[in-house]
Amino acid sequence: MIQAAVRAGVRTPEARWLSEGLVRPRAGAYFLDWVDGEALGRRVVKQPELAAAREKLPEELAAELAKIHSITRASAPELGLDSGPPREGPAAAALAFARSMADALVEPHLAVELSLRWLADHLPAGGEETLVHGDFRTGNFMVAPGGLAGVLDWEFAHLGDPMEDVGWLCVRDWRFGQFHLPAGGLATRERFHEAYARARGRAVDPGKVHWWEVMGNVRWGVGSVMQGERYLSGEEPDLELIAIARRAVEMEYEALRLIEKGA
Repeated sequence: MIQAAVRAGVRTPEARWLSEGLVRPRAGAYFLDWVDGEALGRRVVKQPELAAAREKLPEELAAELAKIHSITRASAPELGLDSGPPREGPAAAALAFARSMADALVEPHLAVELSLRWLADHLPAGGEETLVHGDFRTGNFMVAPGGLAGVLDWEFAHLGDPMEDVGWLCVRDWRFGQFHLPAGGLATRERFHEAYARARGRAVDPGKVHWWEVMGNVRWGVGSVMQGERYLSGEEPDLELIAIARRAVEMEYEALRLIEKGA
């Protein structure tokens, strides 16, 4: 996927020397070209030395996302991700996955159940299918004083609805306290949607992006709870996991707020 992205002109470090056992026994890993910059979200949205970069980032990120979404099953058949698109469509597949995550929780969460019901009742019709980064957010970009230095973290990339990426950038947790700038703590939704539409040459469907933003908050809210359960079960004694779990209620609140507010 990284090689396909590099060919499409995406500003991402190239992967080299796929090897086994570099990180842990029998696990595959590879080296990436070095990229200078800052990736920690709180620093990206607040450090004074990155103020000039923040002015440019919304348009730069929109341009990179448009390049990612130019990659399709037909243009990059070597990806071999699936034999074909999900029969039920990417939105229905995402909903089924979120439902399975919620069902796996130790205790039910009412806000999650209400949100999942709304998502099922407002399932968007199928649309185009492209490569989706899957975790396109502040914290997964390397940012230098001059602007965007590189797009990172491709482990969730998949074929799906490109609006998933546009909505995911606006999930509440990726604003790092800059709640007046919902697009990654860097811009308003309107500014980012307009920049993306210019870069791709096609308009953004606000209703579909709204659905994916609700879905993103639900999915990360449930994911945050699951991180805490990993700690509480004794599976992994990392205090960061319960720190993440504390933020689940923010995503639950945001999902319900978005549903009430509408597109």
